[in-house]
Amino acid sequence: MTDNTRARADLVAISVLDLSPITQGGSAAQSLHHSLDLARHAERWGYARYWLAEHHNVPSVASAATSVVIAHVAGGTSTIRVGAGGIMLPNHSPLVIAEQFGTLESLFPGRIDLGLGRAPGSDQITALALRRNPSVDTFPQDVVELLAYFREPVPGQKVNAVPGAGLHVPVWILGSSLFGAQLAAELGLPYAFASHFAPAQMMAAIHVYRIRFRPSEYLDRSRLMLGLNVVAADSDHEARRLFTSHQQLWLRLGRGQLGPLPPPVDPDRFQAGLTPIEREDLQRTQVSAVVGSPETVQAGVADFIGRTSPDELIVTGHIFDHAARVYSYEILKDVAARLPRAAEPEIQPGSEIPI
Repeated sequence: MTDNTRARADLVAISVLDLSPITQGGSAAQSLHHSLDLARHAERWGYARYWLAEHHNVPSVASAATSVVIAHVAGGTSTIRVGAGGIMLPNHSPLVIAEQFGTLESLFPGRIDLGLGRAPGSDQITALALRRNPSVDTFPQDVVELLAYFREPVPGQKVNAVPGAGLHVPVWILGSSLFGAQLAAELGLPYAFASHFAPAQMMAAIHVYRIRFRPSEYLDRSRLMLGLNVVAADSDHEARRLFTSHQQLWLRLGRGQLGPLPPPVDPDRFQAGLTPIEREDLQRTQVSAVVGSPETVQAGVADFIGRTSPDELIVTGHIFDHAARVYSYEILKDVAARLPRAAEPEIQPGSEIPI
């Protein structure tokens, strides 16, 4: 530990990000059943949160009706926090989301999180089908409006979230660029960066958020969560094989070939069949991925924490076989107990922001 860092008193919290993957030959019903099963394991193993994500018209994702799936998972568990990672707010009225998450908080008090994203979670045609106007960006104003619905109503207030008013549901800002980092810092909200699929601006976003953070009614200090892909297995080779499902899905997404999560293939043959452009694409976008045996995963996660000093990690893993996906999180649970404690850079106001 260097002189300009200080050790935290607790270990980095680790949470689960689940897109309820629909596998090739499977169904949405099966995926939603698997999500609840994984959440129950995560709860038993001490994971901090279980978040689900909003994506539309994506054949590999079953969590499009995110609030409904959160209710499904929260109703089948008892202690783990459950939430959205996230709700794409421009697809919705802030009042409707306040009512939905006010309802969830009323049903499962003290266990609900609301992460808010700015992207459509879909393509442009689907965004239009959602009645989203892509030419208008009111995300900051919509976030402020939504936050107001969770406060106690003031005299003369004409519109209230029922349920929702006065419930103070924790709100996070999600992002994959500097925009979200700046907004979260300005509003004094916790920030989750999507480094698991867009790591290019991760370090700059971390710095922007921490240096510009303003204490608020919600937080007295910054709180940072980072996304990380983790695929763990008994051996490096088996983990690499499982990871090929994710890699195939990513390459097909880039070609506009949407489909369910494909089964894994031999990793060496897969790598040999890639074009130079495909290989570069995978290397560039999957910097924030740790794939391997327990020893490899421990070293990789410890290195990621050492470079970024997050308060929390939120881990996702697109693994075709459900039992293998559950086992991957079990390995990570065992690894987490051996990870070093986090250290946070003492960032001084006025420091230059690396771009």
